[in-house]
Amino acid sequence: MRINKYLAASGVASRRECDRLIEEGKVSVNGFRATLGLEVDEDDDVCVNGNKVVLKKNEYYILNKPKGYICSVSDDKGRKTVMDLMPQNVGRIYPVGRLDYDSEGLLVMTTDGELAQKLTHPSNEVPKTYLVKIEGTCKENDLNPLRSGIEIEGGYVTKKCKAHIVETNKAYTKVHITITEGKNREVRKMFAAIGKEIMLLKRIKIGDLSLRGLDRGAYRKLTKQEIAYLENL
Repeated sequence: MRINKYLAASGVASRRECDRLIEEGKVSVNGFRATLGLEVDEDDDVCVNGNKVVLKKNEYYILNKPKGYICSVSDDKGRKTVMDLMPQNVGRIYPVGRLDYDSEGLLVMTTDGELAQKLTHPSNEVPKTYLVKIEGTCKENDLNPLRSGIEIEGGYVTKKCKAHIVETNKAYTKVHITITEGKNREVRKMFAAIGKEIMLLKRIKIGDLSLRGLDRGAYRKLTKQEIAYLENL
């Protein structure tokens, strides 16, 4: 990997700051002054100001977030955060994307900033599937405005999405909806735009990565295959 990425992944500083350290001659590789763009790996002897830098391996988890937790590393209002559900010895881990306080479901937690950027950047259109429970009955035709793109609060028109009913009765209807963007409270605003109030909102998939077998509030490490899958989404 490039030297600035190596240094940033090791916790030295941001990539931009690492570039500055390289330009100032404070970084060496195998005893020689490093240059911008130099490729290195974990077998190389990398030093900053004469101190050896050890590449830290990234951590990757999947968390089944319950309601009542915010997706943040801290909260100045004293509310519970998803960090309260995670082990305390995993380094600078943080949530990828957000689920609001009243929503639950699949959340990726990682120390890998590059992967987080890939999964959340709108241009990558990573599909995210939600289980939505709304009050009362609903017909497939009622979901057509959502599928086509609908104007929500603020005048924004959502992208086309997939949506279908999985269960319905007089009391409630359950819908699976898959979107490829991540505007703040987007799914809630989409259903509000068609006059439907959400009783439950749960993210159940990111791409093909699912919550299968993971209890509410529980977490597990991602497998190598799952990490590779997310990197290629």
